[in-house]
Amino acid sequence: MDPADLQDALATLITTIRLTLRTELSSVWLPIQFGAIAVAAIVASTVAAILRRRFDLVSATMGWPAYLRNVVRVLIANFGVLAFIVVAGLIRGGLETWVTQARTYIIGVAVNLATAWVVIAILASLIRNPLINRVVSITAWTIAALSILGLLDNAVAALDSRAIVLGGLRVTPLLILKTTALLLIALWAATATSNFLNRRVYAVSELTPSIQVLLGKLIHIAIMTIAVIFVLSSVGIDLSVLAVFGGAVGVGIGFGLQKIVSNFVSGLILLADKSIKPGDVISVGDHQVGWVTTMGARYTSVDTRDGREYLIPNEDFVTQRVVNWSYSSKSVRLDVKFSASYGSDPRKTQAAAIAAALSVPKVLKQPAPVCHVVAFGSAAIEYVVFFWIEDPAAGMTSTRSTVMLALWDTFEREGISIPKPGAARIIVEHEK
Repeated sequence: MDPADLQDALATLITTIRLTLRTELSSVWLPIQFGAIAVAAIVASTVAAILRRRFDLVSATMGWPAYLRNVVRVLIANFGVLAFIVVAGLIRGGLETWVTQARTYIIGVAVNLATAWVVIAILASLIRNPLINRVVSITAWTIAALSILGLLDNAVAALDSRAIVLGGLRVTPLLILKTTALLLIALWAATATSNFLNRRVYAVSELTPSIQVLLGKLIHIAIMTIAVIFVLSSVGIDLSVLAVFGGAVGVGIGFGLQKIVSNFVSGLILLADKSIKPGDVISVGDHQVGWVTTMGARYTSVDTRDGREYLIPNEDFVTQRVVNWSYSSKSVRLDVKFSASYGSDPRKTQAAAIAAALSVPKVLKQPAPVCHVVAFGSAAIEYVVFFWIEDPAAGMTSTRSTVMLALWDTFEREGISIPKPGAARIIVEHEK
């Protein structure tokens, strides 16, 4: 539309406002209506204060569902507005009944605006996201106010009068506002639906953790895509017009976002082949052993139980060597190396070491622990005891520490001597 059409739309809007104001301002009913509105506001505030002191609806509704409690809280917060609607409506009805040709247009507008305010507040209370709540409230209130004042059609025409044509797509301020508002609402609804379905998927115990995460991501992507397509179709945008932009985005992904796409695809591959899943005990490259906590679209979080979490890109799990301690089985073999003096019987030492490992509750009885002689040192015989635990995620270092303490106690009880660190140096100096 050309500038002349825009000027005509704005002129029509201004003329409508002037005629409405002229009709009301030139009448003796103007101060009467404002006086009635003021009286209704004073009475409403007094009634609301009395009701709030006498009734505690918040305590009375503590056992109700969350959405009903939100509605009640909104009603309590708008007691004054509700009372104003009732009082102003009664005054308007009385004037129209008792006075011939009474002018109550402004009172009616005030009642309608107050009603729209309460209704919008109640509906918006069901939306917990603060940003979406505010956008919905402002948008709905603006549309309701313009409609009540009879200015909605003219405002729509003014917003739709100026346009920019991009590849066959007519972009107007009205289209931008509608698309933005609908997109925010649709994405909020899609996120809520996706979270609900994800909770259902995670509740199915027959599915493995990796399949649960994979299904959750696919559901989220599918619902978000459907929401965006639905919004674009609702506002009248031809999706074929976006083919050019889609090609440009594809080129950008191929050059500038290839790492992000690579990590995303790698994450899907990991979830599909179940090589890595939440709860696994792994080590990647030079990273120390950790537990997989979450698997995101770009990275996997590995908790090392020392207050740090490694956010490892998903691509590293595909391209680097990964040690998965619990890939096919939750059982993990650990070892503890120790030394005993030459004066202690090696066979007795081996038996004592096995008994010490079995005394630890976390050590499995089957496979049974074993102890081997690995070297004859300069001052002591070197041993290693192997044992298995079932739940590495519960702690491998702590279990190894418990086994070492059990070895100490058992050797003390059995009279097995553990050489001191400086024993080898003392013997060598004595020989010299």
